[in-house]
Amino acid sequence: METLSSIESFVRSAELGSFSAAARRLRLTPGGVSKNVAKLESDLGVRLFHRSTRSLTLTEAGEQFLAQVTGGLDAIQSAIANTSTVAGQPAGTLKVGMAMAFGRDHILPLLGQFLREFPAIKPDWRFDNRQVDLIGEGFDAAIGGGIDIAPGVVVRELARIHLVLVGSPEYLANKFVPKTPADLAQLDALIRYSQTTNRPTPWHLKTIAGEQVTLELTPRVTLNDPEMLCNAAMAGLGIAHVPMPHALRHLESGALVRVLPDWYTETGVISLYFAAKKLMPAKTRVFVDFIVEKFRAERYSEKWSAV
Repeated sequence: METLSSIESFVRSAELGSFSAAARRLRLTPGGVSKNVAKLESDLGVRLFHRSTRSLTLTEAGEQFLAQVTGGLDAIQSAIANTSTVAGQPAGTLKVGMAMAFGRDHILPLLGQFLREFPAIKPDWRFDNRQVDLIGEGFDAAIGGGIDIAPGVVVRELARIHLVLVGSPEYLANKFVPKTPADLAQLDALIRYSQTTNRPTPWHLKTIAGEQVTLELTPRVTLNDPEMLCNAAMAGLGIAHVPMPHALRHLESGALVRVLPDWYTETGVISLYFAAKKLMPAKTRVFVDFIVEKFRAERYSEKWSAV
């Protein structure tokens, strides 16, 4: 297994372009990765990398060796993962990335049942409002929307998402109930700040009948998180434009109500992302199946639709 560790350090360093990136992926120190590669070079009797303070590039021998071992390494690792069990159960650390509020509300409540069904798996779940590099950061899976699809990543759709306009009953009682999108200019707009575009997000609204309108309102309050927008709306600060996964429980409790209920925004899908492998690790396979089944049983695609 010592040779396998050295080969893995070499392959990941070549894929990611540095010992430091490979170390993060393999959960080793950069020095440990460098030592593994140096041992492999010593055993093979050839230099695999050209090293400098700024770059790490393959030698001709390194390129040939990488082409020969990459597929075999993935197959061996998958085989090890699939046979790594405790009492017949899938085992190992399961690293999954997801957005903070979405993960808290819809994925974390499933953790207890998942642990009961798969007690030998150790979840390592990262809650962070950013896109993760599934391959480069060593995640087994990620859940979210609008994630860039890198080579070698498989996408499994979980539910389609709509955004809706919401406000508190008290706020609307003190102001007025808008009848058209143009009326929204007379109300307080709670606007989401996009960390992708670095500017407030316009409201792109449509109806089933095909009407469309884009509103760029003057923000009364600007926030960068949909859950905080819901909280601000419940506090009576104005009208918010939020995803149904965040708004639904507040709509069901009556803390929020739909504003202009015929209007909504299509925003894409929530998906499950995982690395494409001929032999998926058992821990990843059971997690994917578990989440897909839970989303189906909860009818989230239906609940998160605005129409």
